[in-house]
Amino acid sequence: MLGSTSFALAQENDRSPVYLSGSGNIALDQHIQSLLEKKLESHRDLILISDVQAAFAEDAPIVTIGSGAFSRVRQANRNAPILALLVEQDFIEGFARRSSGRISGIYHGVPLIRQALIGKAILPQASRIALIATTSTAELYETLIDQLPEHNLEARLFVVDDDKQLIPTLIRALSYGDFLLAAPDNAIYNPRTIKHILLTAYRRNKIVIGPSQAYVKAGALASGYAPFPVMAEMAALYLQAFFETGMFPEPGYPAIFRVKINQQVARSLNIPLAPPEQIIQAVELRLMDQRGQGDE
Repeated sequence: MLGSTSFALAQENDRSPVYLSGSGNIALDQHIQSLLEKKLESHRDLILISDVQAAFAEDAPIVTIGSGAFSRVRQANRNAPILALLVEQDFIEGFARRSSGRISGIYHGVPLIRQALIGKAILPQASRIALIATTSTAELYETLIDQLPEHNLEARLFVVDDDKQLIPTLIRALSYGDFLLAAPDNAIYNPRTIKHILLTAYRRNKIVIGPSQAYVKAGALASGYAPFPVMAEMAALYLQAFFETGMFPEPGYPAIFRVKINQQVARSLNIPLAPPEQIIQAVELRLMDQRGQGDE
């Protein structure tokens, strides 16, 4: 009832509202709502709406939490300007390209080049990175593979044709690479497969980097991630740009990231680890050096 009342009042209010469509995870939705309210301060009304209400939202922007919320809002209202949070690049970039300025997003996680350089910072002697994907998800790694030579790294992509080939293909990949780099690829890395992937890597004394904090908890050695407050601040800037210009900036990753480490896995594999802050600094220095060389 409160949401319905707020929605009705917002349509009569002189202040342009921002609508919020939640993921269904109450704790997550409340946390992001609280962070956004702080970043927006008192300049905008942030109103949680239902899928039905999204259909009647006029030109006010709708912030969606997760790919499910985006899909529901998009289906309910094809004309609504949408800023998608907690979505992967491969999910949202097609929508953003077809509806430039009207649909945008804050990518979940960090770019793969940063994940790769986290692995390099942890294993300075590493020069080869193993990647596994299906035929349909191999393109996730194309940009990364082109970027790696600039950092004295190379990668090889091993394609899994079917579920039965996952572990044999993984074993070949681990024989090649100094570590396995995981992208947010649900076809390969999912609750059904991750235990087998991590155990196979562990038994061969190889580490897994990425694809997210959740997998570090499951047994990956490390992963970069974007803190929620940073994503909320970036979302507030995108919303400000929309109200000023009528257009969202292009989708992007937050500039600031953190590193999650599994200390138990590191000890088990006898890998000495610098503090996360030093790993982040090493990654940023490598990226800055490369940008500097590109400007010369």
